[in-house]
Amino acid sequence: MNKTGIVIILLCFLAAAAVVLWEQRKTRKTMEEIERMLDAAMTGSFSETNFDESRLSALETKFAHYLSAAEASSRNVAQEKDKIKTLIGDISHQTKTPIANLLLYSELLKEETLPASAKANVEALYKQSEKLRFLIDSLVKLSRLENGIISLTPQQAALQPLLESVVEQYAAKASEKGLSLRLQDTDAFAVFDFKWTAEALANIVDNAIKYTEHGTIRISAVSYEMFARIDISDTGTGISESEQAKIFARFYRSNSVQKQEGVGIGLYLARQIISGEGGYIKVASVPGKGSAFSIFLPK
Repeated sequence: MNKTGIVIILLCFLAAAAVVLWEQRKTRKTMEEIERMLDAAMTGSFSETNFDESRLSALETKFAHYLSAAEASSRNVAQEKDKIKTLIGDISHQTKTPIANLLLYSELLKEETLPASAKANVEALYKQSEKLRFLIDSLVKLSRLENGIISLTPQQAALQPLLESVVEQYAAKASEKGLSLRLQDTDAFAVFDFKWTAEALANIVDNAIKYTEHGTIRISAVSYEMFARIDISDTGTGISESEQAKIFARFYRSNSVQKQEGVGIGLYLARQIISGEGGYIKVASVPGKGSAFSIFLPK
């Protein structure tokens, strides 16, 4: 092979190497640009106007358009959440005073000397007003949780103060019905949001009192390696096996308890709260003998 041939081969080799290096550099710049786009998207500072499309590869251009669409969608979701937050706030604010007035005037009427039929109507009015107050409060709480307006902030803490607060809240109501509400002391701890977990437990205890005519409601807790379990058991009417999977549905009420006051949202709200903390609820029941709700919380 003469010198000319060798030179040509070397030039071809150098040209090929230059092309490879140029492509590698172009690919590296593209990946760096995409990485920068992702960083901007994660921090919420992405804007397609930051990029000169003439400098971008087809992949970069498409990716920039995709991120722009995602950013716009995210803004729309945030705006819708703001609207929902405002609506929920308006509902809560606008209904609070009328319902409070209904309860107040009902109580004042109950103190008046009225015919027996009128007294029954006033009592029914008071109960329905109380039911409406509970329903509005529960729906507002649920909407705030489901739309992320209120976020749970679980922290590791002892369960005893939590359980004591629930017992203190419902001791009088249980006593008025002739029931015994007993708490077994515990040294167990778990990771939970105190306020909202108390709300969940209160709904379960309230149901236990409502559907128990005589006997005892017991609250206890036991600790395991990875989780803690809270048990709330009663000696009430119980729940049939076919209905045990339905009782946590929104607004579900069994035909067997239609005569009892209730709106069918307490257990649904309790499950939403406990699930939001990384836990879950189970129920075991025998009709006519009572029910036991077990709340599992991570440690």
